[in-house]
Formats: sequence, structure tokens, C-alpha cells
Amino acid sequence: METKEILLELRTKHELSQEALAEKVFVTRQAVSRWETGETVPNTETLKLLSKLYDVSINTLLGSPIKLVCQCCGMPLEDSIISKEKDGFFNERYCKWCYADGEYMYSNMDDLIDVCVKNMTDEQYSEDEARKYLRDFLPKLDYWKHYEELSGSGEFEKFKQVLINEINALNIEGMPKLTKLNALVGSYVNLEYRLPNGRMVKFLDDNATYLGNQLECGFGCDRCFGVLANKDFIMVSTYGKNGENPELLIFKKR
Repeated sequence: METKEILLELRTKHELSQEALAEKVFVTRQAVSRWETGETVPNTETLKLLSKLYDVSINTLLGSPIKLVCQCCGMPLEDSIISKEKDGFFNERYCKWCYADGEYMYSNMDDLIDVCVKNMTDEQYSEDEARKYLRDFLPKLDYWKHYEELSGSGEFEKFKQVLINEINALNIEGMPKLTKLNALVGSYVNLEYRLPNGRMVKFLDDNATYLGNQLECGFGCDRCFGVLANKDFIMVSTYGKNGENPELLIFKKR
């Protein structure tokens, strides 16, 4: 689809008149009309506003002329997994797992490889083959080329270590010592818990990115410990295979 068709379709989908859209992105109705007839294309700042308003990337607004790839892990990017800045605008250079709320999630390439390999290993590729591919490929991406400049002098890694120390200090019986926190998107870990009154609730935002990990039970049972945290809270739960029968152990505000 061309940009003019995409803009018309999105405005119609959101049930906005040309006048209403014009007010939201600070242009005239005539400007909106010219976009939809293909006479003109919104400027960069207006495209950013339209992107945030419609919750789609600028690349999508322009008809996807570029094949977007996360510049940290190499994952092909679609709108549903593109990262966002704190102000809600898309950052089309990274996925949700590698960049969230203005923070880069990885400062150690080996940690990223450990996470990626789990999703790449299958009948066609062995773990060793996947690791070799990533060690060759990742250094070519912009984030790792400019790591020292982008990583913020390791401040985020220091924050993760503070979280790890706080979680281990909880001394939860049967839970092994936590050594690593990975980036996890809410929709993948937002389990539903039963409250004492029988009500089922979820505590997380499906669209947010958290830090967490899964740990095997130290007693040798078939349940796992799930750890999730951010700057505001620490959450620890247990659950069975594939997240079945989750039980919330701790929800601690920081």
C-alpha cells in the first residue's frame, strides 16, 4: 500500500474526521486531505506524532520501504515488537527485548547469545552452530559497534546487580541464588494469580519490558521459581510446566 492509502485507512479505522486528526497532529484539515490524495507526505515531526497516535511505526506509515532489524540482536522488527522511548514514541532501531524505557537491556554479548540460542536451536541448527552464527553476526550490528558510547558506562548493569542482590537477600526457601536478569516482555510472563477471595488477577503490563529469570526449584520438585522486577517492584512466584498453577510468593515495592 502507498502512504496515502495507509493514512486514510488508519484515520478511518480510528474513526477520526480529517478535522479531528488535524487538531491532534497540529496541522490543517487541508494538509490531511493532501496526504490522503498523495499530493504531499507528512514531515518527519508529523510522522512521529501520527506514529504515536496510531501505535504503528513510521516505517509502516511510509509503506514499509525498509526492512527493519534490531541493531542489538538482529531480530526482524514488526510494529508489535518495536521498542518505545519513555515518551511513547517508537524507537525503530531496537526490539522490546533489547531496549525499553530508555535503557539498553544488554551490555554483555555472551548474555544475549545465551538468550538467543534458546530460540534458534532446532532440528536444523545445533546450539554450537547457532552460537557461531551469532558471534559472527552480532558484532556487525550498530549497537555492538558503538557499545561503549551507547551502554551508559555500565550504569544499567550496576542497577541489575542491585536488583539481583535485593532478590537474593529475600532468602526464599528452595530458590537457588539468582545470578542473571534478562529482558522479558510482559505479555510473555504476565500470569494470572488467584487471590484469597478467589478473584483472578494479573499484575503486569503486557506491553512493558521487565527484568527476570526462571530458576529450577532447589528441592528437586517439578515447579519453577519465576523472578520479575523493575525499578518499582520485585515479584517472585512459583509455577508448574508452561506456567501452570502459578502461586505468588512475594510482591515487594522498592
